[in-house]
Amino acid sequence: MSDEKLVGIVLVSHSAEVAASVAELAKGLAGGGTEAPVAAAGGTEGGGLGTSAELIAAAAAAVDRGAGVAVLTDLGSAVLTVKALLAEGDELPAGTRLVDAPFVEGAVAAVVTAAAGADLAAVEAAAAEAYTYRKV
Repeated sequence: MSDEKLVGIVLVSHSAEVAASVAELAKGLAGGGTEAPVAAAGGTEGGGLGTSAELIAAAAAAVDRGAGVAVLTDLGSAVLTVKALLAEGDELPAGTRLVDAPFVEGAVAAVVTAAAGADLAAVEAAAAEAYTYRKV
């Protein structure tokens, strides 16, 4: 499948460093081959802790390849910011979806699944399934 049809992934964290690190981890664990478009949207424009609607919208536009965009968030106000952008209707690319998934494990599952060429529903399902991963 051409990369123009891959689902894009946006990782929204209150910290620019956390978002970038999780993006790097997820891409690294996805292995070689096709690379899904992934963008980190962490912190505020000024580099502080928080979330930025502008950074989220820019990240979503950057990864949009026409197959949808899955947005994963870390904490409550990140969720609220993404929900507000979705409610606006024209701030995010068509087919953008807020995915209910654990941030790190869900990001890895989403990126691996998107890199395999899966559609948005499958990417969302793989990320959400990460809630079932047991560690003990």
